[in-house]
Amino acid sequence: MSTKPNLRVVARNEAAALPAAVSGPGAGDARWWFGQLALIKAGAPETDGRYTLVEIVVPANYATPLHAHGREDEAFWILDGEVVFDVGSETFDASVGSYLLAPRGVAHRFTAGACGARILFLFTPGGFERCIEATSVAALRATVPPADVMPPENVAEIARVFGTEIFDDTTPA
Repeated sequence: MSTKPNLRVVARNEAAALPAAVSGPGAGDARWWFGQLALIKAGAPETDGRYTLVEIVVPANYATPLHAHGREDEAFWILDGEVVFDVGSETFDASVGSYLLAPRGVAHRFTAGACGARILFLFTPGGFERCIEATSVAALRATVPPADVMPPENVAEIARVFGTEIFDDTTPA
């Protein structure tokens, strides 16, 4: 058994190191959010405000509303399925292993393919988990929500408090 220490380069102005952490398969704060299952894997408290990491499961042909984040960049990594993203004026087809970035301030949305999708969302800086918590309900089981589970009626107003603008269905990307 090796007792070699983990070696790490430290910059003079580096922020404090985060402790090692793990969140296993299916673990996380499970939320029913806009017709999706959101598993909040890590948020600002666990990452010293650096990022929020969320695993998303969506059903077949699911589409998010067009929206833009004023505080966070949002990155996506496709774990299962196929997804079409509209980011600003561009459209991207993404499949398993694809990575995509929606920069802060740029309107974006996605539509899952015929088999649904599982996507890892990374928000930087951290804190977006608070918006998810405020616009969702605790999941009763780790599945996509039933069709009758809806966001709050004033969801756009709530999201705006967290720096996110949700546009209506007629707004072009």
